[in-house]
Amino acid sequence: MQFTENYKSELLNHKPQLESLYEVYDIENSKERIEELHMKASEPNFWDDNQKSQEILSLTHSLEAKVEGYEKLKTMYEDIETMIEMANEEQDSELEAEIQPMLDKFIEELENATLETLMTGEYDKSNAILSFHAGAGGTEAQDWTQMLLRMYTRWGEQHGFKVQLLDVLDGGDAGIKSASMIVEGENAYGFLKSENGIHRLVRISPFDAAKARHTSFAAVEVIPEIDNDTSITIPDEDIEMQVFRASGAGGQHINKTSSAVRLTHKPTGIVTSCQTQRSQFQNKDYAMKMLIAKLVEIKEREHYEKIEDIKGVKKEIAWGSQIRSYVFMPYTLVKDHRTGYEFSNVEAVMDGKIDGFINAYLKALSKDPDSLK
Repeated sequence: MQFTENYKSELLNHKPQLESLYEVYDIENSKERIEELHMKASEPNFWDDNQKSQEILSLTHSLEAKVEGYEKLKTMYEDIETMIEMANEEQDSELEAEIQPMLDKFIEELENATLETLMTGEYDKSNAILSFHAGAGGTEAQDWTQMLLRMYTRWGEQHGFKVQLLDVLDGGDAGIKSASMIVEGENAYGFLKSENGIHRLVRISPFDAAKARHTSFAAVEVIPEIDNDTSITIPDEDIEMQVFRASGAGGQHINKTSSAVRLTHKPTGIVTSCQTQRSQFQNKDYAMKMLIAKLVEIKEREHYEKIEDIKGVKKEIAWGSQIRSYVFMPYTLVKDHRTGYEFSNVEAVMDGKIDGFINAYLKALSKDPDSLK
């Protein structure tokens, strides 16, 4: 039957990719390593060194996830292969309706697993800290900034990441002027680094009585969470700390006591803040993590030799520098200007369906990093 031959050919086209994944994940050695780690975890004194035990458990979980992921893909491949053989032997064209979705699902998960192998950057496996800032467009831009905050929150939740709001500053009439959040989980930064930049919205404004078409901008900054035990040190005299009462979006999750913390790095003017934790100490800890991460990111991006050399960097959040455009009217389209990737279902994108954009960026990055600068 022709359709079985087509499916068989398409499946075989993906076999080298599956075999490559086996090699990249080093499955046999990973299985042996997992057994060794399980033996260590069963030792009586395993929990004597809590930090070391946590590292062992984290490594075990990571290796197990890779092995289980590969085994799942292998099983999917074999199941599809069996279904194709059955359809061909029984000359059953009705099985086509079952094979197609199985094949689509397999290809999608294989592509996602392959992309994870591209996470080779120093901080790719780290948690991601996202900061949002409204740009040109007034109330419209502030509403757009809140829409982006929701979009990334939905994406994180859909992928099993822990998403936590750290800070938010409400807009005047609607939306938010700025906010920050942390997305926790393996490879969070590796995936979300593609989202760093200015995002442009084109729509009929709900805040305009004349129903005019408006263009608004918001900046999304993505940095990896860097542990406090980094070699980066910031002298106490370089930090100005302010304590204030938390406010803004978050409702009952916002601590209403004066425990919110704002840190200003005097040499650069970089400001970070956190208000969603239960204590002033926790808020200061998160604000300091954000500050360190921002300084490290700027140092590496601008090739500074020392943290002390960094000067504040400010970029205009406006036309001409956007990485992606989201058009609601007169047609619907989301287009990434770096990769050329497009998706017409803008509502789905705003509900967190941004994997296509992330994947296109990672593929382009692996082939030609300079093309995305």
